[in-house]
Amino acid sequence: MRRAWARDAPILLWSLLLALLILGPGLGPGYLLVRDMVWVPDLALRSDFLGLGSGLPRAVPSDAAIAVLDELAPRMLLQKLVLLAALAGGGLGATRLLPGEPDRHQLVTRLVVATVYGWNALVAERLLMGAWPVLVGYAVLPWLLVAGRRWRVEGRFPLVLLALVPVGCLSASAGLATAVAVLAATAGRGRTLRATLLVAAANAPWWVAGLLHAGSATSDAAAAEVFALRGEGSVPGPLAALTLGGIWNTSVQPDARTGLLGWAALFALLGLAAVGWSSWWRRTPARDRATLLICWGIGWGIAVLTWLAPGGVGLVSAHVPGVGVVRDGARTLVLCAPLLVVLVGEGVRVVARRAPAVTAARIALAVGAVLLPIALLPDLAFGVSRQLRPAHYPAAYAEARTLLEGGPGDVLVLPLSTYRAPAWNHGQLVLDPIGRYLTPDYVASDVLVVDGTPLSGEDPRVADAAAALELPTPAERSAALAAMGIGAVAVDPRAPGPAPPELAGDVLLDTPDLRVLRLEGVVEREVDRWWYVAMAAAWAAFVLPLVWATSSGLRRLAGRRRRTVPRR
Repeated sequence: MRRAWARDAPILLWSLLLALLILGPGLGPGYLLVRDMVWVPDLALRSDFLGLGSGLPRAVPSDAAIAVLDELAPRMLLQKLVLLAALAGGGLGATRLLPGEPDRHQLVTRLVVATVYGWNALVAERLLMGAWPVLVGYAVLPWLLVAGRRWRVEGRFPLVLLALVPVGCLSASAGLATAVAVLAATAGRGRTLRATLLVAAANAPWWVAGLLHAGSATSDAAAAEVFALRGEGSVPGPLAALTLGGIWNTSVQPDARTGLLGWAALFALLGLAAVGWSSWWRRTPARDRATLLICWGIGWGIAVLTWLAPGGVGLVSAHVPGVGVVRDGARTLVLCAPLLVVLVGEGVRVVARRAPAVTAARIALAVGAVLLPIALLPDLAFGVSRQLRPAHYPAAYAEARTLLEGGPGDVLVLPLSTYRAPAWNHGQLVLDPIGRYLTPDYVASDVLVVDGTPLSGEDPRVADAAAALELPTPAERSAALAAMGIGAVAVDPRAPGPAPPELAGDVLLDTPDLRVLRLEGVVEREVDRWWYVAMAAAWAAFVLPLVWATSSGLRRLAGRRRRTVPRR
C-alpha cells in the first residue's frame, strides 16, 4: 500500500497543480458563470430537475445531483471542488492504462500521460462552454476502463463501478460515452448483460424523461450543421479532432489552436503517438488494445460524421427522438483521449530509452516532454487566459427568491432570450441564471441563436408564452399566462432585446437588476401520475448503485477495523 501511494503521489500532486493552474483566478470568491455552467447559492430540488418539467430535460440528472449535494457543502466551495476534481481526477487513471511492467522511465511517462490528459483542447473548450458534467465524465472515463479490465482479469465484479458509472452519467452525452467505455471494457463471458443493466440504470433519469417527452425530443435539423465538428484555424476538423479539438463554437477555441501551434500540436502529439505505436501494440494484451481502439473509433467516427454529413445527422435527429444528443460531434472526442495519451506516453518512453546516457540530456528530455502539452496550449493557464472570473449575484436575486418561495405556479423569465452577458458577470456570456436562482419551476427561452440562425427549442410552453405575450391588452396577456400555469414573471431589465410587453399583476420587486410580477388566477400545471411513477423508478435505478457501493464500502471498512483491533 505504501509503495503504491509513493508511486501515485507525484502524479496526484502534478495533476492537482495543473488543475489549479487552469482555474487560476476562477478559484476566488464568487461563482463561475460561463455559458452553460450556472451555479447558484442554493439550487432548489424541483420537478424540472427531476425530469417532470414541460421541456426536454437537458440538465437531468446533473441539476438534481447538485441540488442534493449543495445541502452538504457551501455552494461556492462545492463548485470549485467539483471543477478541481474534474480537471485533476482523470490524469492518474489514465496512467493506469499504460502497458507493461514499470521501468526506470515510468515516472516521466506517467507524468506525460497525466499532463496530456489534463491539458488539451477538449478541456479548454468544454470549460469555456461550461460543460462541467462532460468534464466530470471525462475524468471518470479512464477509471471505468481500469475497473473494466480488472473485472475481466480477476473475474469478480468491482464494486467501484457502482459508484463510477452514475458519476460518469450526469448528462446525456457523458452518459453515452460512459456506456461505450464500460461495454467496450467489460463485454464478454456473462459480463455484457450486467454491464448493460448498470449503464442503463445509471442513465435512466435522462432516457426515461426523454421517452416521456418523446413528442418534443426531436431536434431542429439546422442544428446539426451549426453543432458539427469545426476546423481550428487552418487545421481541418478531422485533423483537429485527432488532438481532441474542433468544437463547433469557434469563439471558445483557444487562440493557440487556430495558429501555428495548432499544427505544432498535431505533428508533435501524433508524432509521439506514431513512435509509441509499435511498442504499445507489442506490450499491450489484445483485449486491452481492442478496448481503447473501439472507444477511439466510435468517438472519432461520430465526430467526423457530423463534419462529413451534417445534413444527414440533422435529418435523422429531426425525425428520431434523442438522436440530437450526438449532433455536437466534438463531445464524443472524450472517447479518443485514453488511446491518444497512452500512445503519446509510450512514444516518450521509446524516445527516453534511445536518448544518450547523459544525465543532463535525460533531465532536459524529461522536463521538455512533461511541459510540451503546456507549451502547445498556453491559453489554458490562468483561467483560460483569464476568461474564468468569479462573479457575485445582485442582491435583487436573493430578494426575489424569498418573495416567490412557496407561491403558486411557475415563473416565466423574460425577455425570451437564452443567454445573457450581464455587467456583474464581467460581460461574460451565461445561460440566463434567474430561473435556477429562484425556487419554483420556470419557463425560459430555449431557442438558441448561433450566427444569426435561430434554432428551435423543445419546450412547447415557450411558444405558448410567446403567443400569450402578443395578445392586445395587459389583462389578456396575464390571463393567458396564468391559464398555462405561470404564477409570476421575472424580468431582467438589462438583458438585450426589446422590452417585454406590459402585464397586469402585483409588482413584488422593481429594481434595475430584476423586476418581479405576481399574476392572479393561476391554473396549476398538471403532471400525469404515470410520469411520477416512471421517474421514481428511473431515479431509484440511478441511486441504487450508489447506495449499494456506499453500504458495501462501509461494511468492508468496518471489517478491516475489526481485524486490526488487537485481541485482549
